[in-house]
Amino acid sequence: MKKLLILPLLLLCACAEVQDNIYYKPNAQILPQHIKKIHVRPFINRTEVFALEDRLTISVVDEFLNNGQYSIVNEDQADGVLAGEIMRYINEPVQYDTQLVPTIYRMEVVLTLRFIDKTTNETIWQEPGLVQVYNYSASTLPGGLSEEQARERLWNNFAKMIVKRTITGFGSVQTQTRQTMQVNPNQTTITRQ
Repeated sequence: MKKLLILPLLLLCACAEVQDNIYYKPNAQILPQHIKKIHVRPFINRTEVFALEDRLTISVVDEFLNNGQYSIVNEDQADGVLAGEIMRYINEPVQYDTQLVPTIYRMEVVLTLRFIDKTTNETIWQEPGLVQVYNYSASTLPGGLSEEQARERLWNNFAKMIVKRTITGFGSVQTQTRQTMQVNPNQTTITRQ
């Protein structure tokens, strides 16, 4: 009877020993080799806040230029195109002082991105709900930021994520889906989960 119990135990130990050398390492999913020049389309602003798309587009182009791996060119000369939309922008106070004056704000932005191969006209990768959240102190406090300064930091974070996603590999940034978004031509309905 003891031999019957020991045999499965030995097999289990043998399997565990073999599995120590096994690990998951997916192949790098980098852009095809024929893509040397990229165009960044101006982001489309689907929110009610004016002129968000300009600074985000500039931040993404600057980050690609700082990286230097791909040339940034006009769309007619490009091998690949990065297109994106700002789907949601929320800036709300989350903490107040004793006089009910906001002291900390929370800024949340949701983007939709895709990278298109111009030679095949196919979408190479797509991020349907890329989320960035930035908490910051009110500008009236020491070290605090204005909404514009916080938004600039958020755009820089997005730009780094987008360039990393494009250059390092398709799986290097993942979408955080915390809400279900239903886009309607007249309004955007957000359901928190």
